[in-house]
This record gives sequence, C-alpha cells and structure tokens, in this order.
Amino acid sequence: MEEVSAFINAAHIYIRMKMIEEAATTQVAWVLSYVQGEVAEAWKDNLLDELAKGESEVKLAEQLFAKIRNDFGETSEEERKIEQLRTIEQAGRTCDEYMQEFKKVARGSGYKGQPLIEEFKRGLNGAIRRKLAEAEEPPSTIGEWQERAVRLDRNQRQSRAEERMLGKNAARPGENTQPKGGSYGGRGGQIMQRWGDNGGGYREEGNIGNRGGNQSGSRRDPNAMDIDRGREGDRTCYHCGK
Repeated sequence: MEEVSAFINAAHIYIRMKMIEEAATTQVAWVLSYVQGEVAEAWKDNLLDELAKGESEVKLAEQLFAKIRNDFGETSEEERKIEQLRTIEQAGRTCDEYMQEFKKVARGSGYKGQPLIEEFKRGLNGAIRRKLAEAEEPPSTIGEWQERAVRLDRNQRQSRAEERMLGKNAARPGENTQPKGGSYGGRGGQIMQRWGDNGGGYREEGNIGNRGGNQSGSRRDPNAMDIDRGREGDRTCYHCGK
C-alpha cells in the first residue's frame, strides 16, 4: 500500500516524457507490465482478461491509475498522512531533509495555517526551534519557518565544521610540544634539562645548591620532598625556591 503513490508518480512521469504520443492502449499495457508480484500479479491477470473481453472500463492510463489507487491504496490516505505528520522529526538529519519530507507528508493531510506551523515546529530540533522563536522578529508563516530554519541549520553546521578545522590546526598530531632545552630551579640552584644526543629522552644536568652542600649530575624529581633536609630544621621548596 505504501508503494502505490510512488509507483503511480513514476509511471505518470515516464508516460508524459516518453509515451505522450503513444496510443492509450499502449500506455495501459506498459503500466501493467510493471504490476508484478504476489497478489498484484493475480490482479493484473484478471484485468487483462477483462480487457480482452471488453468488460473493463479502463481505457486510459489515468483510469488505470485510479483503479490501482482504489484497489491497492490506503482506505484513507488523509488519515495516514496526518499520523505521519504528527510523528515526523528532524532528529539527526539536516533541516533540508526534514523540510522536504515534511512537505511531502503535509500535502494531502488537510493541515493548513497555524496547525501546520505547529507540527513543523514540533519536529524541529530544539536548538533551532528556540532560536527562531526567541528571535526579535520570529517567523509567522510556514514558508518563513521553513526558509529560516534551513538557513540557520546550514550556518550551525558550517560553524561546527570550521571549529573542528581550527582545532586540528591548533594541535596537529605528531608535533613535539616539549622544548629542546630549558632550566628550572629555585633560590638554591639550577637544573638544566636537555634532550639526549642519542634520542633517548630528556636528562637533567646541573646542581641544586642548599645548606647541606652541592648536588650535581642526574637528579631526581625536583618536586619531590627532601626528607633529609627537613632534619636540619630548614625546608626549601625545590619548585618555587621558598
């Protein structure tokens, strides 16, 4: 049942483009050649038999389309479209995609004016709906709602794409963000940090002066607490020198 409208539309367009000058019987036969499968096949056989005996009222393609709608279509297409209109949502799609489906479903649903606007607003993503509703001059017609919603959605997607690109450029993977050399230390001395000549990583050189004497060579973590120094009654922070 849900394929009836699509089938009729496709056949109707092809006839207008390619078979407009063909005889009505040829057009009817061409459409019937695509009616296939299960119950549709049996329906076609019965119709062909009626046509051969002159018992069918189908003479034109339009009459055949009407018969297909009557025999295979929904009992109430309007009710089906209203149900779809009340449940359709944008979700993860672009606003363009949502709008096109909304227009298709709304056509033939009987919805017009404010009820149609409310259904369109309901299906929009919340962020877009709020921005348009809170605008200085909010949309007032279904056309304005659709046009401005699509434009806002495009702008938001473009902005997010630019932010992602700027973020990648700010921190490209694989780049070494560590300095090649540097120093740190406090009041008591200085430790030099250099990159190993053999590429083996950082090493620390220099000395840290304190009351107990000088220390040189490879150092431990300068932020670690020195328990031995605490016994002298004078504690100096290796990090800030205080």
